[in-house]
Amino acid sequence: MLFVAIVQLTLVLHVRNTLIDSASEGARYGALAGNDTDDAVARTRQLVDGALSSRFSDDVAARRVERDGLELVQVDVTAPLPALGFVGAVGSLTVHGHALAEVP
Repeated sequence: MLFVAIVQLTLVLHVRNTLIDSASEGARYGALAGNDTDDAVARTRQLVDGALSSRFSDDVAARRVERDGLELVQVDVTAPLPALGFVGAVGSLTVHGHALAEVP
């Protein structure tokens, strides 16, 4: 039972870290001069689909925010939290990625 719990925890951390990395990369892509938040969403979905599964990229949103006088691109990903392996879900997990927007 302990072994199964450790494997499950490892899987949850893998999903979480992959989503954070994908959201951050999507935000960096959307923050490039000439790109917008739609580009950030598309890039994030592409990365999540390739690394995990398309069911983890159903709820991806991006927006421009201002913090401390700086314009940022923020990507939010809400995905199911895997219960038993990649089957089932016990809730949801929301992660965020940020990048400083380039000024054209």
